[in-house]
Amino acid sequence: MCKTCRRVHGNCGGTWKYFQDQKRIVDYVLAFNGEDGSEEAQAKRAKYQQNLEAEGLQIETENCQRIHFVKIHVPEHVLAHYCEIMKMQMPMKKLDNQDKIIMRDFSIQSTLVRLFRRPLFNFVIIDRQKFAPPEYRLMYEYSRDKPYLFNAREPNFFTPSIRIAVAHFILERAYFSDAVDEKKDIGIRRLMEDQVYLDAYPLHDGCTDVKSSCQRALLLEEWASISKWIKHQPLDHIKEYFGVKIAMYFAWLGFYTHMLIPASVVGLICFLYGLLTYPGNRISQEICSDNSTIMCPQCDRYCDYWNLNTTCTISKLAHIFDNEMTIVFSIFMSVWATLYLEMWKRYSSRIQHRWGITEYCSLAEPPRPQYLSRLKNIKKMMFNVATGAQEPSPPFWTKKFPSFLYSYSISLTIATVFGIVVYRMSLMTSKNIYGDGGPFSGKLIIFPATTASINLLVSTILTYVYQYVAEYMTNVEYRRTQTEYNESLNLKIYLFEFVNYYSSIFYIAFVKGKFPGYPAKYNRLLRLRQEECSPGGCLMELCIQLAIIMVGKQAIGAITEILIPFLVQKFKEFRSVLGIDAENSENGERLVCCNQWTKDFNLINWHDRSLFNEYLKMVIQYGFITIFVVAFPLAPFFALLNNVFETRLDAKKFLLYYKRAVPQRVRDLGIWYNIMHVVGKVAVISSAFIIAFSSNFIPRLMYIRYVSTTGTDEGFVNHSLAYFNISHFEPNVAPEKTNFTGTICRYTEYRNPPGGSEQYKRPLLYWHIMAIRLTFVVIYQNLVSLVQIVVAWAIPDVPTRLQDQIKREQYLTNEYIIEQEKLKMQRNSTGAGGGQQGGPGTYTHNGYLPSEDSSPDDERLNYGSVADDSEYALRMRTDDFDPAYEGCSIVTSRV
Repeated sequence: MCKTCRRVHGNCGGTWKYFQDQKRIVDYVLAFNGEDGSEEAQAKRAKYQQNLEAEGLQIETENCQRIHFVKIHVPEHVLAHYCEIMKMQMPMKKLDNQDKIIMRDFSIQSTLVRLFRRPLFNFVIIDRQKFAPPEYRLMYEYSRDKPYLFNAREPNFFTPSIRIAVAHFILERAYFSDAVDEKKDIGIRRLMEDQVYLDAYPLHDGCTDVKSSCQRALLLEEWASISKWIKHQPLDHIKEYFGVKIAMYFAWLGFYTHMLIPASVVGLICFLYGLLTYPGNRISQEICSDNSTIMCPQCDRYCDYWNLNTTCTISKLAHIFDNEMTIVFSIFMSVWATLYLEMWKRYSSRIQHRWGITEYCSLAEPPRPQYLSRLKNIKKMMFNVATGAQEPSPPFWTKKFPSFLYSYSISLTIATVFGIVVYRMSLMTSKNIYGDGGPFSGKLIIFPATTASINLLVSTILTYVYQYVAEYMTNVEYRRTQTEYNESLNLKIYLFEFVNYYSSIFYIAFVKGKFPGYPAKYNRLLRLRQEECSPGGCLMELCIQLAIIMVGKQAIGAITEILIPFLVQKFKEFRSVLGIDAENSENGERLVCCNQWTKDFNLINWHDRSLFNEYLKMVIQYGFITIFVVAFPLAPFFALLNNVFETRLDAKKFLLYYKRAVPQRVRDLGIWYNIMHVVGKVAVISSAFIIAFSSNFIPRLMYIRYVSTTGTDEGFVNHSLAYFNISHFEPNVAPEKTNFTGTICRYTEYRNPPGGSEQYKRPLLYWHIMAIRLTFVVIYQNLVSLVQIVVAWAIPDVPTRLQDQIKREQYLTNEYIIEQEKLKMQRNSTGAGGGQQGGPGTYTHNGYLPSEDSSPDDERLNYGSVADDSEYALRMRTDDFDPAYEGCSIVTSRV
C-alpha cells in the first residue's frame, strides 16, 4: 500500500506532491510495473537510476501495489549547473537605471491599446489581482561565473517549469547500460519503448476537484472556462505553467482569432450586400420569368429535359455570393492574409523578448536511435562540427535521395487518388440516393449538400489512415534528428489533409463545368460524362460544398475536442483496477492514495506530436478562409466563432485530461508559418481563377460592353445559352422517357447554333472572353501581389521602440558586467597580494567563494554538481545535446 495513503474522509495534507520528508518537492515521476520480474528490466532500471543519482538527482520510490512510482527531485545546485549548460535565459537582479529603459510609445497601435484599456472595455481584461503582470526584469543567459547578475537565492528563482525542464534534460541523456558507446542505450524514451518504465511525466500543480490556490485550478477557472471566452489570455502565466512551446501556440491562436474580427465584419458586409440587392438582380429575374426555355438533359438516357425557371431559387442564392462585392472582398482577404502574417511577426517579437527567446535556435541535436540502428552497417563516417563526434552517414544518391523521392511521391500520389476517389464516390452515392430523375430544382441544392456531407464523413475517417501512411513513409526516409523527422512528418500529414479536404472544392472550382463538351459530343473520362454547372455557374455549388465541409469539420472537431480525451482518460482510469488508486484496509474501510503522481498516472500521455493536431486544424481552417473565401464570404465569421471556443476547449483539455507537458523552448511557429505564407500566395491565384472562371463576372461585363444595346445586363441569360438540335444527340444519350415534343434545347456554352458549316463551333466572342479572363488573372495576381509586397515592406518585423529597448538593455547590462568584473579583478588581486585564498564574499577565478556562514546548499549552488568531475557526467553532457534546450552559442568550458 502507498505510504501516503489517507482515509477517504481524511485530509490530504501536504503529501500530494512531496517526498516523505515533506520538504523536497517531486519534479518528475517514473512509473513501472512492480510485478515485472524480468532481470533485464530490473538491471536497466537499477543502472539508469544509479546514473541519475550520479548526476545529483534525488530519488524516492513509492510502491502502490502493482504500479511503483519513482519520485525525482532536482536539488538547487543541479539546477544551477544545468541551467548554465542549457543556456537558460534567467531574470537578472533589478539594476538601478533599468526603469528608464522603457519609454512611452506614441504609435497608433499603442494609442488604440490604451483606448481599449479604459473602463468601458474592462470586461475583456483579465483580473490583475489573480494574474499579476510580470515584473519588468532584464534577461541574461545564466552563468555561475556571474553570480552578481542573478539573485539565485530567491525562493522561486528556479521556477517549476525550469525544474521540470532540467529533470527531463537529464532523463533524456542518462545511460542505462555500461556500454556508453552504444548511443541507443540512452534516455527515458528508449526505456519506455522497451516497457522498462510504463510512463514518465512531470506533475500537475494540484487537484481540480476543489477550489484551491494552485496555478492549475486558477487557470482552469479563469482561463479554460467557456464563460471567460471574451477575456484576454494570461499568456505569461500559461508560459510559466506549460512552457514556451504551448504558450506560443495559445498566443498565436489568440492573435489569429482577433485578426479574424475585421475579416468577419467585411465578410458579413459582403453577405448583407448580396441579401439587400438580390431582389433587383436582373439575371435571377430573367430566369424566374422565363417559361419557355427548355434545357438539355444533364445526364445520359435517364435525365429528362428541364425548364430553365426551375433554377430560379438557386439563381437568387447565387447572387448573394456572386456579386460586385466579391472582387472587393477577395482583394481585402488577400491583403488581410499578408497583414496578418506581418503583424504576427511584429506581435511575436515582443513575446520573444519578454520570454527571453529572441536569440534562441536549435543546434547540436543528437541522432535518433532509430536512425543509428538503420546505419549500423554503414561504414562511411562523417564529422559533425556541432557535436564534435564521428557519426555514420548514409550515401546521398543511393540512400537518402531515393528514400526522400519515394516517400513524397508515393504520399502525394496516394493523397491525390484518394481525394478524387472520395469525391466521385460521394457523387455516385448521392445519385443512387436521389436517382437521376425527379424534380430538378430540389437537386440543385440537396444533391451537392448530400455529396458534401458524405465527402466530409469519409474525409474525417481517412484522416487516421493518412496519419498511418505518413508515419510509414517518413520512417522510410533517413532523418537524422527528431526535429527533422517531426518536420517531415508534419509536412506530409498536412499535404495529405490538404488533398483530403480541399480536393472536392478544387474540383468544383477549377474543373467541373469547364470542359463538358456539348450534347453532340460530350467530353468523357473513363466513359463518364463530365458534370455541368447550372446556368448560374458553379459558384453556388462551390459555396455549398465549402460551407458544409468547413463548418462540419469544425463542428465535429468541437464535439470530439473534449469528448474523446474525456472518454480516453475515463477508460484509463477504469482500467487502473490494478490497485494504484484504492484498496481495502483490514477493518474494511476504503483507503485512497492522496497524491498527485497516482492521479496524473491515469491522464493521457503528452508527447512530441500532441500539439501538432491543434496546429493542423487551425492551418486547414486558414486555407478555407483564404483560398476559397470568394465562394463563401461567411467563412471568416464561422472561423471566428469556432476559434473563440477552440481556445478554451484546448485549455480545458490540456489542464484536465492530459499529463503536464514538459516545458520546451521555441522561437516561433516553425514550419506552420511557412505553410501559411505559401497558402497566402496560393489564395491570390485561387481567388483570381475562381472569379475569372467560376463566376459570371467576366462574361457579364463583356456582354454589357460589347453585346448589349442598352448598356445593361438585360438579356444576358439568353445570350449565354447555346442552341442544340435534339436530332444531333450521340447514340444512347437522348432521354429514353420524355414528354418533350420540341426540336431545340439549350445548354450553357458559347457555341454556334445548329445549321451551317460552323455549327457548334466556338464563336469569336468566346475567345475574347477567354482572353479577358486570362488577362484578369494576370492583372489581379500582380496587383494584389504588389499590394502584399508593399504591406510587408511597410510593416517592420520588430517595432522600432522594441529595437531601441533591446539596445538600451544590452548596453546597461554590458556596462554593469564590466563594472562588476573590474571589482572582481580588484578583489582577486587584493586577496592574492595579501596571501589569502579568498575571504568571505570574495571572488576567485572559479567564481564566488561562499563565506563561512554559507550553508552546504549555497556552496553547492556556487560550485556546481557534486558529479561535475565524474567521467560519466562529463561524457553525458558533452556527447549529447537537445535542440529543445540548446542555444545557438554552444559553450562547453564549464564541463
